[in-house]
Amino acid sequence: MTVPKSSGTEEQPLVSHLMELRNRLLRSLIVILVMTVVLMPFANDLYRLLARPLMAHLPETNSMIATEVAAPFLTPFKLTLVTAIILSVPVLLYQLWAFIAPGLYQNERRLILPLLTSSTLLFFLGIAFAYFVVFPLMFGFFTQATPEGVAVMTDISKYLDFVLTMFFAFGLAFEVPVATVLLVWTGITNVERLREKRPYIIVAAFISGMLLTPPDIISQTLLALPMWLLFETGLWFSRLFMPKKSMEEP
Repeated sequence: MTVPKSSGTEEQPLVSHLMELRNRLLRSLIVILVMTVVLMPFANDLYRLLARPLMAHLPETNSMIATEVAAPFLTPFKLTLVTAIILSVPVLLYQLWAFIAPGLYQNERRLILPLLTSSTLLFFLGIAFAYFVVFPLMFGFFTQATPEGVAVMTDISKYLDFVLTMFFAFGLAFEVPVATVLLVWTGITNVERLREKRPYIIVAAFISGMLLTPPDIISQTLLALPMWLLFETGLWFSRLFMPKKSMEEP
């Protein structure tokens, strides 16, 4: 009587998948480390570029300040690390794609790769929109609304935290078309249902703008309106990825 060897054959694929995952993670970390080392000499220049939207609206006699002893070093270093991660996103997504691609069907591969690419571009577009459009208007409003006798001298660490939060909020908001396409493609909902819920989605966009941005109408509106327009864009593209069953429904 022979002993079945199924347990060994089942463990082998699991071990190979774990080894593959480890190798992908190590490659991703190496890319981030190399990018950080390359950018380190330009850490102060990166922070100067990041602070430009605020500095452009400050009086010539005002400047940014550092209230902590190590902040002049740690704050630019933190920005450099975050910048390295953002610039490494295409490589990180490729490592993710290379890991999951063997387990996908052919039609899933055709969709996942464009979604990963478009989500990356939309995230970068959200960051660019915040930097070039939202920040000049928002900081201009804040400095003009400053009470008389108050000098605006923002701490560099708090400014970095604020800007990174805004970048994340706008980058995430610009992922609305991808989320819309995924909802339709997976069959969770369809285009007609999303159209019927358009008023609720518009209200949700303005609520998100209120929660994710400072308490001023300019930044809230500049986040809510793109979210609504991007939802309409995702709704249009969703028709291309509707499941066959949904397309055959009356």
